This record gives sequence, C-alpha cells and structure tokens, in this order.
Amino acid sequence: MHLTRFTDYSLRVLLYLAVKGERRSTITEIAERFDISRNHLMKVVQDLSHHGYITSIRGKNGGLLLRREPDTIVLGELIRRTERDLALVECFGDGNECVITPACRLKHILKEALEAFLAVLDGYTLEDLLGARRQPLIQLLQLDETPPAA
Repeated sequence: MHLTRFTDYSLRVLLYLAVKGERRSTITEIAERFDISRNHLMKVVQDLSHHGYITSIRGKNGGLLLRREPDTIVLGELIRRTERDLALVECFGDGNECVITPACRLKHILKEALEAFLAVLDGYTLEDLLGARRQPLIQLLQLDETPPAA
C-alpha cells in the first residue's frame, strides 16, 4: 500500500493546524515549514476545507484553522477521502483485463488486507498522532507556544 503525496500533505496540514491550536496559519507558512510546493498545498487545503476538516478565513487577519477537534478526525476516514484510488491491483477496477481473474484469489486477499489496513486506521484519530509528541512537533516545526497578544 502506498499513500499519495496528497494524503501525506493532508495529514501534515492537519497536524500543523492541530499543533498551532487557535492560532491561524497560512498556506505559505505551512509550505515553508514542510518544504513542499505551495501550489500543491493549495489544492490540499481546498479539499480539506471542502470536506469540513479545516476553515479558511480570507482577508488581512485570515488564515487556516481546524474546523473539527483532533479527536474527531479519524485517520481511516481521512485516507478514504484523500486517496482517489484504493484499487491495489488491476482487477479492483472496472477496466480489468487480467486473464487469470476468474481463477485468481489475489483480489480477495488484497481486498481483505486493504480492509484490515483501513480498519486499523479507523481506530486512530489526529489526536492520537499528537499525543505526547505535541512538544517535539512544536520544536521541529519551530512554533512558538505562546499565543500572540490580542
């Protein structure tokens, strides 16, 4: 199983926003912290916003915030939404032309494996990714814990 960059970046954005808490972030800020493409991140943020994971506020004091609490963002659900194609092999798809499909058990075994993979992820939330790792993440991402003065 290989997750796409889109899913990887989605997880990074959500982690970053969770660590920042109530402080707004920008796409540029996140792209710089992770050294990833701002243009690609814009698509990720748009998708996360569309699915209700984050809020995007426009304007001078705008930015990105988590829309949901980290303990309500289930990793399996996120991966199902961000992975456009979970077909592990050709026979999972509609255009299957594999000649051994009628006699092959691989499709059934891989389907079972995929279901187990997603079931494990369904048991974890964004909060589980943070846990006791919040402080190390703050340090690695060079975030200041103190909120800005109002």
